[in-house]
Amino acid sequence: MAEAKIFELNNGTMQVKVSNYGCTITSLLVPGKDGKLADVVLGFDTLEPYMKGAAPYFGCIVVEWQTGSKMGSSHSMVWSILCLSTNHQTVSMLPFVVSFVVKVKRVEDFRSGHKGYDKVVWEVAEHKQGDNPSITFKYRSRDGEEGYPGDVSFTATYTLTSKTTMRLDMEGVPENKPTPISLAQHTYWNLAGHDSGSILDHTIQIWANHITPVDQNTVPTGEIMPVKGTPFDFTTESKIGSRIQEVGLGYDHNYVLDCGDEKSGLKHAAKLKDPTSSRTLNLWTNAPGMQFYTANYVNGIVGKGGVQYGKQSAACLETQGFPNAINQPNFPSVVVQPGETYKHSMLFEFSAE
Repeated sequence: MAEAKIFELNNGTMQVKVSNYGCTITSLLVPGKDGKLADVVLGFDTLEPYMKGAAPYFGCIVVEWQTGSKMGSSHSMVWSILCLSTNHQTVSMLPFVVSFVVKVKRVEDFRSGHKGYDKVVWEVAEHKQGDNPSITFKYRSRDGEEGYPGDVSFTATYTLTSKTTMRLDMEGVPENKPTPISLAQHTYWNLAGHDSGSILDHTIQIWANHITPVDQNTVPTGEIMPVKGTPFDFTTESKIGSRIQEVGLGYDHNYVLDCGDEKSGLKHAAKLKDPTSSRTLNLWTNAPGMQFYTANYVNGIVGKGGVQYGKQSAACLETQGFPNAINQPNFPSVVVQPGETYKHSMLFEFSAE
C-alpha cells in the first residue's frame, strides 16, 4: 500500500506542495507586487490533521455532490447510496445511508461519503522535475465503492506550465458500468496569504450570467436563474463582501460558466484579486459550472503556523459538473459510459497586477 507523503513542485518562482493523500495541495507560494512570496492556500503543516479529518476538504480533490437517486435509462443503472449532511464542514463526519430516496437534504456523494477520494492514498505514477515540474497520481475505484457502480481508473496531474501558472488535469475511465463522475479541486484561496484573515475585501469576477438556485436544503432545483440585478452578479469585478449579507451565511452556489473567453480549449471562469498585494488568480476550465464558496463553515480551525482560520477566511473556486445533474435532465449529464474518458482541466494563472 502506498504511503502518504508530501511532494514539491518548484520552478524557481512558484512553489507548490501536494500530497498523494487526496491529491491535496498543502501549500502554494507565489509572489506579490513587491516580489515577496506568500502561501495563498489554507491548510496544515503536516499530513496528520488531514488524515484525522480536521480539514473541511482543504486543498483536496473531491467528487462533487449530487442529490436523490435515479433509475437511469441504461437498464439497471441505479445510484442508491447517499451521504447526507447539512454543511461543508460536517459532511465527512455525519454520513448516513439512504436508499431509493428522491427528495433529500444536502448531499455529498459520488464516492465522497464515508471514505471519498480525498481520504485515500493515491499512487504516484510519475514525478518530473525541471522547468515544468509535474506529478501524476492515480487511483482505481472498485465496483460498489461508496455504493457506486463499476470499476473506474482515475488520474490527476499537477503541472507548473510557466513561472506562475499551474495546470490540473483530472481524468476518469469507467471500465464496465456507466457511472456518474464530477471531480472538483477544493482549495481554499486567500491571495493575501493564508494567515491574513477575511477575504471579503478580495474582488472577484465570474464569467457566468446564471446560477443554479437551491431549495431550503441547498439542493439545486433545476432552475437556471439569471444573476443580473441580484447579489450573485459578479459579471463585473466586485468586492466579495459588498453584498454578501444579502445571501444568508455567504456564497455557496454553482455558477453556470456561459460567457467567458476561450483559449486552448478552456474558458475563463473567474478572476480573484487581493487589493493589498495585487496577487491575482485567473482560473480557466473546461467544466460547465463553478461552485463559489466563501468558507462559511470554517470557524476556529488551527492551521499552518498555529494560525486560526475563521469564517470567510478564504474562497473556493470549484469548477465542476452541475450539482444534482443526475435528477435534472436540463443540466449537462455527468454520467460517463464504459470506455469513455471523463476529462476535467483547470488552469491557475497567477500574477501581480
